[in-house]
Amino acid sequence: MNTKTESDRLLGAADIRRLADQIGIHPTKRLGQNFVIDPGTVRRIVRLAKVESGQPVLEVGPGLGSLTLGLLEAGCPVTADEIDPVLARQLPQTVSERMPESLDRLTVINRDALTLTPQLAGDAGKATDLAMVANLPYNVATPIILTLLTRFANLSRFLVMVQKEVADRLTAAPGSKVYGAPSLKLAWYGHAAQAGRIGRHVFWPAPNVDSALVSFSRDKDGRGDEGTRTRVFSLIDAAFGQRRKTLHAALKGLVTAEAFQAAGIDPARRGETMTIEEFVALEQARREVAA
Repeated sequence: MNTKTESDRLLGAADIRRLADQIGIHPTKRLGQNFVIDPGTVRRIVRLAKVESGQPVLEVGPGLGSLTLGLLEAGCPVTADEIDPVLARQLPQTVSERMPESLDRLTVINRDALTLTPQLAGDAGKATDLAMVANLPYNVATPIILTLLTRFANLSRFLVMVQKEVADRLTAAPGSKVYGAPSLKLAWYGHAAQAGRIGRHVFWPAPNVDSALVSFSRDKDGRGDEGTRTRVFSLIDAAFGQRRKTLHAALKGLVTAEAFQAAGIDPARRGETMTIEEFVALEQARREVAA
């Protein structure tokens, strides 16, 4: 019988420190580990993610299980991918102790999220409508997001906590100082927006940077096939390889004057003024002119 009350089913600061000490975990910058120690913040994240009972969720970097428990409390089947083998082994035990009735809805995978595929993700890979809710490791947040969106066609939306600076880049608009390749590549898949700030005091250890939530929903129609995506991303990378160069200079040898004209794009512009739709149009014109 589960004797935990609603107020103590989630992990607080003392629980996190006790668990970490118990299993000999010392948070490392290398793995970007900052554990959430405030149940109120956990419930806020779950609420903003708008996940309801039965919604399959992928969580990357569950750590000691703060957010995992919040997602299970909401009734979600959770696939938690954890790179640290010690943390991956502990997570089911923590759920068993604090929320045993939810244990059958938890799947733990011990691997680098950048190597995760639908085949390796079990039920999460088979779900028709998968959501990701995660406190992402700050040092690899953007690669994880873009890699999983590429591999998991069923990943329809996410709410992730990332470094504020990363959130600014992911959600930036054309012309912004922080607008760049990550902004454009995420826009290929759908629409992203910031969903709130998170204070440093809710983490252990407290990070020396601010955090923010990014929400995302995938466009159902899509912008093209995998080949088109690869070619468009190559243009984006080239355009931002030397940020201050004009498109004419940055894309020299890749895009001809005829292609710029066919796409209706002034080659004197810079990459940071371009929308994802314009990069797609430029790639299409490049192929048509070359044909």
